[in-house]
Amino acid sequence: MSQLDQLPDNDPSEVAEWRESLDSAVRFGGADRTTYLLRRLLEHAERSGLDLPPLLETPYLNTIPTSAEPEYPGDEEMEARITAWTRWNAAAMVTRGNQRAGLGGHMATYASAAWLYETGFQHFFRGKAGLGDPAGGGSGDQLYIQGHASPGIYARAFLEGRLTEGQLDRFRQEAAGDGLPSYPHPRRLPWLWEFPTVSMGLGPLSAIYQARFNRYLEHRGIKDTSQSRVWAFLGDGEMDEPESTAALALAGRERLDNLTFVINCNLQRLDGPVRPNFKIVQELEAQFRAAGWNVIKALWGTAWDKLFAQDTEGTLARRLREVPDAQFQTYATADPAYLRTHFFGAEGPGSPLHTLGAGLGDDQLLELFRASRAGHEPRKVHAAYRAAVEHRGAPTVVLVQTVKGYTLGPGFESRNANHQMKKLTGKEFRAMRDLLDLPIPDSALDGDMVPYAHPGENSPEARYLHERRAALGGPAPARKVVAKPLPEPSAKPFEALHKGSGSQEIATTMAFVRLVKELMRDEETGRRWVPVVPDEARTFGMESLFPSAGLYSPAGQTYDPVDRDQLLYYKEAKDGQILNEGITEAGSLADFTAAATSYATHGESMIPFYIFYSMFGWQRTADQFWALADQLGRGFVIGATAGRTTMTGEGLQHADGHSHLIASTNPAAISYDPAFAYEIAVIVRDGLRRMYGPDAEDVFYYLTVYNETKIQPPMPEGAEEGILKGLYRFKEAADAPAEAPRLQLLASGTAVHWALDAQRFLADDWDVAADVWSAPSWTELRRDALSCDAAQLKGEDQIPYVTQALHGAPGPVVAVSDWMRAVPDQIAPWVEQDWTSVGTDGFGLSDTREAARRHFGVDAESVTVAALAALARRGEVKPETVREAARRYGLED
Repeated sequence: MSQLDQLPDNDPSEVAEWRESLDSAVRFGGADRTTYLLRRLLEHAERSGLDLPPLLETPYLNTIPTSAEPEYPGDEEMEARITAWTRWNAAAMVTRGNQRAGLGGHMATYASAAWLYETGFQHFFRGKAGLGDPAGGGSGDQLYIQGHASPGIYARAFLEGRLTEGQLDRFRQEAAGDGLPSYPHPRRLPWLWEFPTVSMGLGPLSAIYQARFNRYLEHRGIKDTSQSRVWAFLGDGEMDEPESTAALALAGRERLDNLTFVINCNLQRLDGPVRPNFKIVQELEAQFRAAGWNVIKALWGTAWDKLFAQDTEGTLARRLREVPDAQFQTYATADPAYLRTHFFGAEGPGSPLHTLGAGLGDDQLLELFRASRAGHEPRKVHAAYRAAVEHRGAPTVVLVQTVKGYTLGPGFESRNANHQMKKLTGKEFRAMRDLLDLPIPDSALDGDMVPYAHPGENSPEARYLHERRAALGGPAPARKVVAKPLPEPSAKPFEALHKGSGSQEIATTMAFVRLVKELMRDEETGRRWVPVVPDEARTFGMESLFPSAGLYSPAGQTYDPVDRDQLLYYKEAKDGQILNEGITEAGSLADFTAAATSYATHGESMIPFYIFYSMFGWQRTADQFWALADQLGRGFVIGATAGRTTMTGEGLQHADGHSHLIASTNPAAISYDPAFAYEIAVIVRDGLRRMYGPDAEDVFYYLTVYNETKIQPPMPEGAEEGILKGLYRFKEAADAPAEAPRLQLLASGTAVHWALDAQRFLADDWDVAADVWSAPSWTELRRDALSCDAAQLKGEDQIPYVTQALHGAPGPVVAVSDWMRAVPDQIAPWVEQDWTSVGTDGFGLSDTREAARRHFGVDAESVTVAALAALARRGEVKPETVREAARRYGLED
C-alpha cells in the first residue's frame, strides 16, 4: 500500500513507465549509479521550483565543489602566518598557566577550529563601528564563541594589541582584578565578551533567540538590524545537549536567514568520539534539514579532490559514508599500512576502492587522513561562509570537519584524551614551530617557560590585521555600551497603586499587569517594554494587552482569529510588542536575555518583563538565569501564581516554595516577595531607576506575585525605604496593655494576611500584642547584612539594616511566608531577638488553600500557636496556653 493510493491517478501507465525506467537503471547501472541519478533528478526538480520535500541527508561530501569555490579575497600566505602566530600563543598561554599554577585550560578545541575563526575575523565578522550613531547603525555581528576556544580569541587580541603579555599570563587568575576569565564571561571581561557560552547548549539556544530579537527590533522600528548576523560556533559534542537543538524549528519556521551556526565536527567530545558507531555529520544534517535549515557541509580538503575525480563508481564516497566516526578517528592516527588494509582494502583485492588506493604513496595517505579536512583550509571555509551569508529564506548551518588538536603534534591530534591535555613539552613546541614555519629561534625555547611570540606592532601581519578589522567595522568580539539613560516614566501609574484598591479585591499579579499596561502607554518609554510570556498570558490576566500591543509574528496575521468579533481578540502583528513564545520557559528566557542586553548589543535600552508560572522559572531554567547575570542583563522577572499553598489544586509539580532560595544564589538577582500593590509600584519604580537611570547597574529584578485576591491597602506614609531595603513595620499592635506579652510577626507576600489574622487572634483570644512587619525581601536584607559583616572585618562600624529596624522591638520574632523556612531564615543571624520561623517545607499537594496551609502549619491559627510557643519558651505565657490554643484551633493530631 502507498499513501498516494488515496489520490486518484489520471495516468497509471505513465507511473508504470517511470517504475520500469528505475528498474532498468538498477539492473544495468547498479544501486550506486541509480542513487546518483535520483539525486541528480531531485536537485534538478528543486532548482526548477517544484515543491518537493527536501532530502534529509546528502552524500558524505562537500556541499560546494572545489570548482564552485569563489575567488579567495585575502592574502592567503599572510593569513596563514597570522593564524600560525595565534595558534602558537594560544598553546603558550595555556601551557605557561599550567607550568606556573596548574590552572587548566583547553588547547585542542581552538587548534582544530583556528581557521573557522580566522576566516571569519578576516572576511566576515562585522564590528561595532558607529554603534550609537543614529545614522550609522553599527550593531555589527553577534559572535557566540565556543567556550573552550577562548585561548585562541585571547591570542588574536594579543596580536591586535588589545591584550598584553602580562594579561595573557593572568589567564585564569582573576582574583587581583585584572586577569582573563577562563571562558567567555562578559561580567568578568565586559569590553571583550558579549555572550557567555561555556554552559554548553545555552549558546545555540540563545543565538537563535538573539537572531529572532534582532528581527523584532527591526520590525518594530526601533533599530535597523538588517546588516547584523548572528554567528554561533559550536562543537559537535555540544549538540548532544537538548537545549542545542530545542529551538531549531523556530529558526526554520521564522526563516531567520540572519543566523549562521558553525559546528566544528572534529568527531570528538570530552571523553571520546561523539558518535562512535555512527556519523555525527549525517545525523546533524538530517536534524537541521528537517527543521528547515540550509545545510552546508565542508568536510574534505583539496587532497581528496583528485581521488573523488577518479571515483567513477562512487565507491569512495560510499566507503567514507559507511565508516563510523570512531573508526575514522583511528584512521587519523594510523600508519599507511593500516590505512591500505582497513580503508582501501575493505572490499577486497581488485575492487575499485582497492585500485583507487593502490596509486597513493605513504605521504599521500597520511595527508589525506591526518590533515586534509575542509576546516583546515581557508578557501573551503570561506566558500562555505560566503554561501551561508548569501543564502536567503532560511538559517544556515555549516558542518565543518576538522582534526581535534590539529598542529599540536601526534600526541594530541585525534587522541581521546586531548581535551584534558593542558600543556606541550619543549620538544612538542619545537615541532609545532617547524610545522607552522614560525621564526622563533631554538635559543628562545631553551628556558623553562615557552615564550609568547609577536611579529611586531608595525609588522606586515599586524598592519594586515588592523586593516581587515577596520574594513569590517572594528575589533571583534567586542562589547560596547553606548545606550543613553531612559527618561523616568510618569508618576501617575505608580501613584494609582499607592492609593490601594478601595473595596475591590485584586491579586498582586493583576496589580503588576495593570501597572505595566499603563507604563506601556508612556510616550517616552512605553514602546521599549518587551512583555515575554510562555503561553500563560491569559492565566496572568494579560489578554487585555493582545489587541493594543499585539503579539509579535514576523508573518503578521495570515488567518482570521476565531475570537475576532470580541474586544480582546488574539491579534498577531509584524510589529507586535508581546513575545508569546508557546510552552517554552527556556525559549522565553532566551528572549528575555536578548532584550535585557540590547542596551549593549544594539545600543538600545529595552525593558523586558518575563512573566511565568512561578514554579517553572528558576527551578527549570536557573542555569539560564546565571548566564543572564553573566551577560549583564537588565529587566524584570515575574514569578506569577507564586507560593506553595496559593495555587489551589495544582499540587506537587506546580507548588513553588523554593524559587526565592534558588534566586538568592544569583548575585545579580534583586529579589522581592511583595505583599501589596503599592509595594510592587515602589519596587518597579526603583528598578527602572537602578537599571535604566544615569547610574545604571547590571542587575535584574525578580518579583513574586500571587493569584489570591485581596483588598489592596493604601501605602503607609514613609514606607518606601523599608520596602526597598526589605523590611518595615506595617501594623502595630493596637491598644495593648503595657504588661501584655509582646512579639514581632514578620511576613512576606501573601503570608502578611495570615500574620494580620494571627495578630487579631493573639489579641482577642490570648491578650498578646503582636506587631506585623512586611518583609518584601529576605534576600536583600541578608545581602545588606553580609556587606556590613565584610565592612566590620575591615574595621568599619556598619550595622545591618535588619538589626537596626528590629532593634529594641519587644519579644521574640516569628517569621512566616509561603516559602520554605530557609528563605526567611536567611536573616536569622542578624536578628537580636529570639527567632522562630514557620514555612512550607516539603512537597506541595493538591487541596484548597485553607487545607494546604493547615497541612504546612502556616495558616493564621498555626502562626498564632507558633507565636504562643515562642513566648512560652521565654516564660512569658504558660505552656498550657500553647496546648489550649492548639485544641481551640483544631491543630492537635
